[in-house]
Amino acid sequence: MSKTRAKKPPRTFNAKEFGHRLRAERVASGLSLVTLATKLKVTKGYLSRLESGKATPSAQMVGRIVKAIGVDPDPLYILAGYLPVDVKQILYRNPVEAPAVLRDAFLKYQTSNGESKPARLSQRPSWEGLYEVVLADCFDWLEQRAPNSIHVIVTDPPYGLKEYTPEEKTKLRRGRGGVWRIPPAFDGCTRSPLPRFTVLTDGDKAVLQDFISEWAIKVFRVLVPGGHVFIATNPLVSHLVYLALEKAGFEKRGEIIRLVQTLRGGDRPKNAHKEFDSVTVMPRSGWEPWGLFRKPCEGRVQDNLRKWKTGGLRRVSEEQPFGDVIKSSPTRGIEREIAPHPSLKPQTFMRQIVRAALPLGEGIVLDPFMGGGSTIAAACAVGYQSIGVESDPEFYQMAVQAIPRLAALVPGENGNGMSSYPRAEIGCQQSLFEQ
Repeated sequence: MSKTRAKKPPRTFNAKEFGHRLRAERVASGLSLVTLATKLKVTKGYLSRLESGKATPSAQMVGRIVKAIGVDPDPLYILAGYLPVDVKQILYRNPVEAPAVLRDAFLKYQTSNGESKPARLSQRPSWEGLYEVVLADCFDWLEQRAPNSIHVIVTDPPYGLKEYTPEEKTKLRRGRGGVWRIPPAFDGCTRSPLPRFTVLTDGDKAVLQDFISEWAIKVFRVLVPGGHVFIATNPLVSHLVYLALEKAGFEKRGEIIRLVQTLRGGDRPKNAHKEFDSVTVMPRSGWEPWGLFRKPCEGRVQDNLRKWKTGGLRRVSEEQPFGDVIKSSPTRGIEREIAPHPSLKPQTFMRQIVRAALPLGEGIVLDPFMGGGSTIAAACAVGYQSIGVESDPEFYQMAVQAIPRLAALVPGENGNGMSSYPRAEIGCQQSLFEQ
């Protein structure tokens, strides 16, 4: 095992972010602490200190890490305080021009004491400080979060869990399926992949229920009294999810039914479709359930609203309450171009449930399984504060780039369910949702 020498950290070393990134990359690669430590020829304790931000890696160690995991080296080098080789070459070859360009580009992001802060180049100025995105395992993040500090959770967890293992994500990104169903192109359109919930074994379902049970306990602690959980699910596994949330102490407050025609079900028997051409194995899905749960209020709803700003749902208007059936189109092509996440939800739908989630329009929205960032973008569009947590580095980077662009999209006024919302409230600029 190699020995590390104490030394002064690089000036730009971001210990916490480096640790989060390293851990996320390791988990995404399917490596345990012990396995990676063995590959690096270091102790498990040293690697654990790196991930917790308590140790400083040398440039050589960063190089060994990226080689062992097989990831893009630049983010880890930069977070560790070292410039990537190609950037060094640019600065070396252009000693006057390159620094000047960088200073001009980042000058407006200087703080009052002269220190630079990270520039959110793709974020609209009006959303500055409105949202936060974190690369971390949500279980770890929830443990560190203060009790009673989140007002609502709107999320779409990884069902089956199997489909988001490193092996299955690799197959998905290569377009080779695995547990994912990759539908063929139809009429020149490439259709989105779907996870196969029907292949889950009893063991898979037990793991899923244990996963949601542990998660629900952690979520219950951080939610304020009266805070809701909006959780996307599927008719085949929703009972497992709902039972786990109720056991954690949540009250079931109903379901939001998203009416949407998908490609789930409706197929004839596999490899026998001609022989049994009049048979459908499962009904074609025309809806998606979102479970609605609430942490018990302190006293009456009116008392909880006064103290915690939660306990109910925001009305669409004075005349119209929020309803539990919402017509929805599939996610638009322009949104998938911005954020090609396999489970991306459309903004026309997300903005409605996110807006309803804070009854007085005050509080923090959390999506602990952020994915492509649709929840956070919807929160930005309606002017709510939000936090997104994502453990997959690729999806995290996707969300960083996608959130401001998704938030800037404008729903149409022709049946997409958004025309009743004040335009100033949803931050509209131009119509991109026409049928």
